[in-house]
Amino acid sequence: MTHSNHAWSLRRALFIAIFFAWLGALAQDAANVTPGAIYSPLPVAAQAAAAQKIALGLKADSIEKLSVPDQGGLLATTALKPGPDGVFRLTLDQAQRAATGGSNPLVRLGELQVEAAKQHRLGVEAQYFPNLSSSYTGLHFNKLPGQVLTVEGPLGDTHQVAVNIINKDQNFVNLLGVQPLTPLFSIYQLAKIARADENIARAKAGLPVAEMASKVEKTFFDLLVAQRELTSAEADAKKIQAKWLTASNSGTPIISTAQETDMLAAEKAIISPTSKVRELTASLNQMIGLPEGTKLELIPPPSLVEDISLKEATEKAAANPEVIEAEQTAIKAHAALALTKLTYVPTVAVLGGYTNQTSLNLVFPRAAGYIGTMASWTIFDFGKREHGVKESKANAEAADLGVELTKAKVAGAVKTTYLELDRSRQLYQLARRMVSATQVVEASYKPDDPEVESARAKMEADMFRAELEYRQAYTQLKTMMGAQ
Repeated sequence: MTHSNHAWSLRRALFIAIFFAWLGALAQDAANVTPGAIYSPLPVAAQAAAAQKIALGLKADSIEKLSVPDQGGLLATTALKPGPDGVFRLTLDQAQRAATGGSNPLVRLGELQVEAAKQHRLGVEAQYFPNLSSSYTGLHFNKLPGQVLTVEGPLGDTHQVAVNIINKDQNFVNLLGVQPLTPLFSIYQLAKIARADENIARAKAGLPVAEMASKVEKTFFDLLVAQRELTSAEADAKKIQAKWLTASNSGTPIISTAQETDMLAAEKAIISPTSKVRELTASLNQMIGLPEGTKLELIPPPSLVEDISLKEATEKAAANPEVIEAEQTAIKAHAALALTKLTYVPTVAVLGGYTNQTSLNLVFPRAAGYIGTMASWTIFDFGKREHGVKESKANAEAADLGVELTKAKVAGAVKTTYLELDRSRQLYQLARRMVSATQVVEASYKPDDPEVESARAKMEADMFRAELEYRQAYTQLKTMMGAQ
C-alpha cells in the first residue's frame, strides 16, 4: 500500500510538471520567444540587420523606396475649359496649378510615401504596450490515460482501482499578457529610426511636384518662344511676298526661278516653328489635362520679382532635402549603434494570464490565474556582439562625416546658383528693356511693317528665353533652400 501510494504521488508530480511546462510553452509562443531566449523587439539577428541598414551613403533609407514613374508621361486631370472660340487662354499660374493639383499622381505618391513611413513609426511605438494573446488546444486520446491504483485489502488480497487524473478528452484555453521591460530601450531606438525615415519622406514628398511645376514652366516658355519664332517667320514670308508683289506692280519682269527660290525658303522657315508649336502645345495640354488638339493662347506672366541675399540663401539651405536626409541618416546610425550595445543587456519581461483546462483532475484546479517573469541573456557569442558594436560605430562616424560633406556641397551649390541667378536677372532685365524700347519705336513708325513685326517677335523670343533661364535659376535656388 505504501509503495503504491508513493508511486501514485510520483506520477501526480510528473503530471503537474508536464502541465506547467505546457503553460510555459504557451507563454513563449505568445511572446514570440525563440528556443532558449525571450522575445525582444530587436533580437540579436535583427539588431545586426538594423545596423547594416544604416548605409554609408548620403541617400540611404531603412524602408523600401517606391519607384517614381517618368513624370513627363503622367496624365493630369483638370477642370479647365477652353473659350467659346475653342482657344484656351492660359496663364503660367493656371498651368502649374492644373499640373500639380490633388489629382496628379505625383501628389498622391508623395502623400502615400509619408503615410507609409508614419504608419511604420506608429507600429514600432505600439510595442511599448503589453502584448495580449490567447490560445486554445483540444485533444482526444483513443485510450484512457488514467492510472490504475493497486490497493491491498485487509485479508491480503489486492484490488485495482481506476484513478481518473488525466482525462481522455482535454481542452486548454489560455489568455496571456506579456509586458517587455528591458526591450523598451530597444523599442525607443527603433522608434527614433522610424521617425527619421518619416522625416526623410516628408522632406522628399514635395520634390516630384516641384519638378513637375518646373517642367510645366519650361514647356510654357518654350511654347511662348516657339510662337514668337513662328510669328517672325510669317512676317518674313509676308515681307518676301510684298517684295514680289511690288516688283510685279512696277512692271519689272518677274524672274520665276528667283521668286520660287524665295518662296520656298520662306515656306521652309515656317515649317520648323509650326511643328515645334504643335509639339509643345500637345505636350502642355497633356501636362495640364486639356483635351488633345486644344489651341492655346498663352498669357505671358508678370515679371518675376525676388529679393534674396546670398547670406539668407545659405542660412536657409539647412532645410535642403539632401541636408535633412543626411542628418536623419546620422540619427539612424547612432540609434543602430545604441541597439547593438543593448544586445549586452538581458531581456526581461513580465507575464500574467488566465488558464482554463479539462486535462488534470483532482491535482490542479480547472480555472486558475498566474503571474511571473521571464528572462534570458546571451553569455557568450564568440565576439559577435563586439564586432557588431564596432561596425555600428564606424557607420555612425561615416554618417556624421556625410552630414558635414553634404552641408559643404549644398553651400557651394547655393553660391553657384545664386551667382547664376544674378547673371540671368541682369540679362532678363536688359532684354525686357530692349523689347520696351522696340514697342515705343513701333508705335511711332510703321506699326504694320512686316520687318518691324519680325524684329519685335525675335526680340520677344530672346526675352522669353532670358526670362525662362532667370526663373529656372530662381526655382533651383528655392529648391536648395528647401522651399517647395
